[in-house]
Amino acid sequence: MTNVNSVVLSDLLASERISLDLQASDREAVLAELVALAPQLAHDPEAKQTLLRALHEREQLHSTGIGDQIALPHARNALVGLVAQPLIVFGRHNAGIPYESVDGLPAKLFFLVIAPTVTQHLAILARLTRVLHDPKLRRGLLAATADYQSRTGGGSRALTRRSGCDGKTSLAEGAFRDELLVQCPPL
Repeated sequence: MTNVNSVVLSDLLASERISLDLQASDREAVLAELVALAPQLAHDPEAKQTLLRALHEREQLHSTGIGDQIALPHARNALVGLVAQPLIVFGRHNAGIPYESVDGLPAKLFFLVIAPTVTQHLAILARLTRVLHDPKLRRGLLAATADYQSRTGGGSRALTRRSGCDGKTSLAEGAFRDELLVQCPPL
């Protein structure tokens, strides 16, 4: 993963790292809620605190709210040793929360980026930023709904999204993750 072209966002997302109903009421609480969705850190309270501290330090420098109701929380630098592979946690807050975004709008879509190397860290942020400029993709993410019924054999969530006036279109878990690439083909 050396440049933006080699970043495949769907490879960095997994159903256990997606929440379409964040409950936090402020920036600090949403960061904690997102960190809690990273199963790689579930049994390591020290790693969670390290990540939260790094996220808070980054937010104190300047908000990671990039506008258009999007925030890309991330540490200032890569967090070597915290995770073995890069990952993204996606969360949506239906009402939005004040996030000191550049456009002043509350943030609703959150993409927490965690990467073990600086190269991966920067490539993921660059790819996300480029992909999220697509208004159709943002509308799709804001309209996504989740059906939390367990499937047989895997216990993973079945996901659906509203497709404009066409009603609901069912999406398999992988297709939801690939939404980022389907709407915005690789560069």
